[in-house]
Amino acid sequence: MENKEIARILNETADLMEISGEDGFRIRSYRNGATAVEGYPERIESILADPEKKVTDIPGIGKGLAFVLDEVTTRGSCERRDQLLQQYPPTALEFLKIQGLGPKSIRTIFEHYRISTMDELERLAQEQRLRELPRMGAKLEEKVLRSIARYRSSVGRFLLSFAQQMAGELETYLKEVPGVEVVTAAGSLRRGKETVGDLDLLVTGRPESGFSEAAVLDRFVKFPRVNEVLGHGENKASAKVGHEGLQVDVRALPRESYGAALQYFTGSKEHNVAIRQRAVRMGYKLNEYGLFRVDGDSLVASLREEDVYEALGLDWITPEMRENLGEIELAAEHRLPRLVELSQIRGDLHMHTRETDGRATLEEMAEAAAALGYEYVAITDHSKALAMANGLDETRVVAFAAQVRGLAGKLPVRVFSGLECDILRDGAMDIAGDALAELDFVVASVHSHMNLEPAEMTDRLLRAIECPQVRALGHPTGRILLQRDGYQYDFERVVEAAVARGVWLEINASPERLDLDPARLRAAKARGARFVISTDAHHPKHLAHMRLGVTVARRAWLGPEDIVNTLPAEQFAAVLERG
Repeated sequence: MENKEIARILNETADLMEISGEDGFRIRSYRNGATAVEGYPERIESILADPEKKVTDIPGIGKGLAFVLDEVTTRGSCERRDQLLQQYPPTALEFLKIQGLGPKSIRTIFEHYRISTMDELERLAQEQRLRELPRMGAKLEEKVLRSIARYRSSVGRFLLSFAQQMAGELETYLKEVPGVEVVTAAGSLRRGKETVGDLDLLVTGRPESGFSEAAVLDRFVKFPRVNEVLGHGENKASAKVGHEGLQVDVRALPRESYGAALQYFTGSKEHNVAIRQRAVRMGYKLNEYGLFRVDGDSLVASLREEDVYEALGLDWITPEMRENLGEIELAAEHRLPRLVELSQIRGDLHMHTRETDGRATLEEMAEAAAALGYEYVAITDHSKALAMANGLDETRVVAFAAQVRGLAGKLPVRVFSGLECDILRDGAMDIAGDALAELDFVVASVHSHMNLEPAEMTDRLLRAIECPQVRALGHPTGRILLQRDGYQYDFERVVEAAVARGVWLEINASPERLDLDPARLRAAKARGARFVISTDAHHPKHLAHMRLGVTVARRAWLGPEDIVNTLPAEQFAAVLERG
């Protein structure tokens, strides 16, 4: 069991305990334990199995939680969680995903109405019966109804990062089959969509090396994390994988048709329809087996994806662009844009340390960045409004800026003193301007009061952008994928103000955010905006999420010239100094 799964179970137990109204100290211990487990570099399961190691050596894990961790890794749950799921319906955990409902309000609803399903909750809101309860009103009912609709649309979808992890595990597993050469993810995962509904894997190899379609599929259905086989044919098998139930379709293919299949199973429906229509106009037919001439049915291309596009008079189109948004026309005119690449990122400008809610020191984050080949980082711990994260006040901000100046030349990367400064409800900065002026880089973010009316939220962001020390707007919609919609505001006005003030928009590479989305990025670029791609890392291993942010940028057709942190360190420092 992966650490992230263990952390999820601990957090769910804490949620159920909060619904039950249990002691706050005990609830915090579970939440702190979940944070410690998720951020720990070694697998908890391996530590528990090693008699030479103690899980209690991990900060935040005491003897009580050590026993719980042993339960969780042994049977996927723990006694307290099981007891609470007998006391409350299993949908209690689903209700927590509905915006506007916290543990206390869920407990109140259960006590008054004894409901047990999402349909019943929806009916209460539709019948305007939630407003009869304490601290609930008409606005909350509207929010609950909107959130239920969003929740239903997201059921069965998974984060891009999770799908990539699963694809990686399966690739390693299937490559153990004799003769297998290539295992490639297709579909929405290959296009880099923020969430995916299922996972398509294409597998091929050389028969002379022992490759067998049947052997590949037989091994797939025996994958240890398969919990339900949905189908097992001659060249395709489907199964539900993991406790999350991700559907995985594996297709075993002859080598000669691999390129055509990859093209066929990667593009969006709209892209593929347009490509097939182009093929028909040129006297061809295109399917997963190849590109064929209609007259004579002779094969034109199939081995390589590039051959298929070339035969259709097109430059090869990178998977992230295959959404039928004009890329085919540009490919025909040989005018496809140059997209930003991960290798072009020179620094990461949003990360947290132990000073607030991070899991490593400044030095450890700098060393991890250097190991990735970066030239610079900005350390941006939270400001004081996030009291639960031990946010920095003015005194600590000024001291931190002095500390970073004293470290000049002593670390393997250049460190810029920064801060993720909260934008307060009225748009003011959480830290006084003279303290902010001591820093090199300030990213301004919204972490509270996300339910403001669009006009008020717009004014809030416009005022924040006017602050002379603000250089970037962090996670600009505040969305949490599959959990929380972004806050609403006049995006065009805010972008225009950001462009006028030289404030950059952040592409937050955290797997749960990936904010901004490609559609808004394209709209912002058209208005002259520039961007930073940052990981919002709270642990050294989170720095690897930069690849997700780059994928989002590529889906928005952004080039290296659009991304400020593709600049070398000296040039980036000069841009900061110019203000």
